[in-house]
Amino acid sequence: MELRLAPVTPDNVAAACRLRIRPEQEGVVAPVAVSLAEAYASPDVAWPRLVLGAEDEVLGFVMASFDPGNEIEAFRCGIWRLNVAADAQGLGVGRFAVRAVAEEARRRGNDRITVLWERHPHGPEGFYLRLGFRPTGEELFGEVVGELVLPPGNPAGPPAADG
Repeated sequence: MELRLAPVTPDNVAAACRLRIRPEQEGVVAPVAVSLAEAYASPDVAWPRLVLGAEDEVLGFVMASFDPGNEIEAFRCGIWRLNVAADAQGLGVGRFAVRAVAEEARRRGNDRITVLWERHPHGPEGFYLRLGFRPTGEELFGEVVGELVLPPGNPAGPPAADG
């Protein structure tokens, strides 16, 4: 599957907001519209991007946060949100999005990215662990803090795994 990353624009924002995850995941991750509102309110740190497939079909949404001065270490460089369309899950869309964040983090001089996840039967914990994220032992807001150390000289990010 050929994937590409694109910024959210006036031309694709409605399609982005129509992205639907699996019904059982809806209580685990915020809708794209909420994430875009947060990005609008935090333009200096939010990095929202769409994962597009053939014919610019919106298959995923990822929002990273790059806030090196944040007092909370877990919020300095990492994944803030990741949504993959229900019918695109398991096809590498999530893995592609994580790699894109890793590449942007490396470009900005970072050597690790973080993510928070809720432990939930339909949550993303297994996905992140397969990609090489490891819990730090810290919890914030009742969520696990995971980190992925980016190997030196490997801007491509985490190893290949199902996503």
